[in-house]
Amino acid sequence: MRIAKLRAEINHHRYLYHVLDQQEISDAALDSLKHELYKLEQAYPDLITADSPTQRVAGEPLAEFKKVRHSRSVISIEDAFSLEEIKDWQDRNEKLLEQKITGYYGELKMDGLAIVLTYEQGLLVRGATRGNGLVGEEVTSNLRTIESIPLRLEKIKQHLPSRLEVRGEMVIYKKELERINRLQQGRGLPEFANPRNLAAGSIRQLDSKIASERAMIFYAFEILTDIGQTTHQQVHSLLKQLGFKINPNCRLLTNLLAAARYIKEWENKRQKLPYQTDGAVLVVNNINQQRLLGSIGKTERWMIAYKFPAEQATTRVKDIVVQVGRTGTLTPVVVLESVKLAGTTVSRATLHNEDEIKRLDVRVGDTVIVQKAGDIIPDIVQVLPKLRTGQEKIFTMPRHCPVCGGSVSRKPGEVAWYCTNKNCFAILSERLHYFVGKKSFDIDGLGPRILDLLLEQGLIKDAADLFTLKAGDLQPLERFAEKSAQNLINAIAQAKKISFSRFINSLGIRHVGEETAIELAAYFGSVARLQQVSLQELENIKDIGPVVAKSIYDFFNNSTNQKFIKRLQDLGIDIKTAAVVRQGKLADQIVVVTGSLENFTREEAKQAIRQAGGKVSESVSRETDLVVVGEDSGSKADKAKKLGVKIINENEFSKLVS
Repeated sequence: MRIAKLRAEINHHRYLYHVLDQQEISDAALDSLKHELYKLEQAYPDLITADSPTQRVAGEPLAEFKKVRHSRSVISIEDAFSLEEIKDWQDRNEKLLEQKITGYYGELKMDGLAIVLTYEQGLLVRGATRGNGLVGEEVTSNLRTIESIPLRLEKIKQHLPSRLEVRGEMVIYKKELERINRLQQGRGLPEFANPRNLAAGSIRQLDSKIASERAMIFYAFEILTDIGQTTHQQVHSLLKQLGFKINPNCRLLTNLLAAARYIKEWENKRQKLPYQTDGAVLVVNNINQQRLLGSIGKTERWMIAYKFPAEQATTRVKDIVVQVGRTGTLTPVVVLESVKLAGTTVSRATLHNEDEIKRLDVRVGDTVIVQKAGDIIPDIVQVLPKLRTGQEKIFTMPRHCPVCGGSVSRKPGEVAWYCTNKNCFAILSERLHYFVGKKSFDIDGLGPRILDLLLEQGLIKDAADLFTLKAGDLQPLERFAEKSAQNLINAIAQAKKISFSRFINSLGIRHVGEETAIELAAYFGSVARLQQVSLQELENIKDIGPVVAKSIYDFFNNSTNQKFIKRLQDLGIDIKTAAVVRQGKLADQIVVVTGSLENFTREEAKQAIRQAGGKVSESVSRETDLVVVGEDSGSKADKAKKLGVKIINENEFSKLVS
């Protein structure tokens, strides 16, 4: 049943992508579905059918162009998602060969459109898409406009046959994709999802002028004709001599260890490349060994594509549970079947709130697309309802706190549910975790397990009690000895000196994060001043809206909170006030940083902005003055373009903050 549903879903998306040039889910998500099907069919080989997606290559060619038959099959590459699978591939091949493989040639798997070029007497006579591997579409007139494709081959010493076929990839750089999408926006046309879609859309235009207006690059990587080549490394050398552009990042790899290093190197460096790549291809370098290995089904035995850890994958929902945060917020969390994502194993993802669950219509038992970018908590981005069996369960938010059993409520105009019990263990625990965190008191050695242990043993009831602890209180506890107990007491004592902004942040005021805490510290200068402020004065502060102002006002006018702050001060908490000087090249400008910067960590970039007089924001809006864009910048950069917000790169940013 699962195999049949997977086949239908994969065929649907492959038809959209390869025949209609449309896309509903990401390449990474489709790869994940295909890999699941492949594994199931390997476990149950008697269920493999001739029409399975694993037994075919790409989609049917479009009808608009003349169909042409390739001189030999241009078939696909088997995917691997781990080094263990690469090792298994090598073991199978060496068993078939009854000899050791003498080396590999490593190539980056560029995200483009596969093309086959035919030369007769050294002149380009035909260019075709791969199509279904046997029959493609003739697109010669469009390919002739591509500067990186030689119209006449360079003469070389080696004798060439009258007819020569070359295979390669038509690639569009990320910057060109951005340029074309800006034009599409201006014309009110849909944007291209990725460079491969743009390359396919450009090459498949009947009007060659459209192709000529787009900067496309052809990278050659294989000679299909036998001209006496003995290694794949030699193939690349011959292609270069013939006048083709080849990828300079390809490399001869002596063994599997060298191949693993090559894969790891480019997994880490791929974001710096001008084009998109989702993996590395390993090719058996010795062509005689290639011929002996041959092909199986629709894939060549002598090459394999290692897919870099994806930022999207498919998996199934095992359960939906509810966590309670420091402000009492009930957050639904999806428990997933473990899946590899962005280099880590993911088993949980956030659903944010009840409205998000309804929007996605996610149910226990669903197959879902999960996404992770960088260190961000994974999100469910899409449900695949066609894979449902009818056994899925609809989730509803609980009407009692899952931790303390207290009642829960939802405030008018808000999406979140809250536990109303202020003494709920989960709320106390989360508040403590936040209080001692790196952006607050930053107490080294006070992790979640120790904090919960202190709560459970009755040694603390709130954060202020931490500063009353003695080494003797800790020594009887599990995980503590005399030295470790004293080390923690020393760390707590050292944390008593704290900046005013970090102190405000540690209080866990609803709607008040790190940047708002910095603004409040700069504006008011002392706790006493904050406790006397009127609601109107708070609302008059730039960048603090009425909801945030009300939250701040209510917090500092609450008698329980006032007693808590006084107790901290009585226990020796030394709050250091320092005015934030709004001078410099970024004075009073709101700045957003998106993507990865080469010479700054995210925290270093924020500090540099503040030192230059700017204010840091995590989201792009019409109030944003500047967006600093690094590698893999994503949706924030797109939103900045739509709003007309100024965008700068890392070099320009460095000059501003230097």
